[in-house]
Amino acid sequence: MAKGSVRSTVDEFRQAALRCPLPAAVELIGEKWAFLILRGAINGLQHFEEFQAGLGIARNILSDRLAKLVAGGIFERTPDPSDRRKVVYSLTAKGKALHPVVLALRQWSEDWGAGPADIILVDRQTGRPVRRVCVMSEDGRKLGSDDLVWAPRAEVEAASKGQAA
Repeated sequence: MAKGSVRSTVDEFRQAALRCPLPAAVELIGEKWAFLILRGAINGLQHFEEFQAGLGIARNILSDRLAKLVAGGIFERTPDPSDRRKVVYSLTAKGKALHPVVLALRQWSEDWGAGPADIILVDRQTGRPVRRVCVMSEDGRKLGSDDLVWAPRAEVEAASKGQAA
């Protein structure tokens, strides 16, 4: 391989990295307390005091993280209808969409670090464990990392339109 082509590949990677949406997501939720607050909300916590007691988090840190999550559109903050002195923190649609992310990280940690947890996520209707989070093709095949490659969106969309015609 010529030296120029290696440089070109590195430059392409750098340009793609600068446009990648992952750093913005990590900036918003990629911190221990943010994930624990998110997990708490997924499990029904709504009030500042519940998060503080349930997580054992310092009040100033909790206040800071909640404010960041509200500003990022993950939570909405509304007055508690039963006690106007309290505030309810609830997940927005954007926040609820993080549930698979939290589940995937939990499953990864069980496999590669913490070991199996005593509590598992089950389907409310059947009581059966949910399937593991995985990457799947459009036709439903489970894909591994060797099956994946990054491609320019415009090219993929153009090819898809060509197949549909």
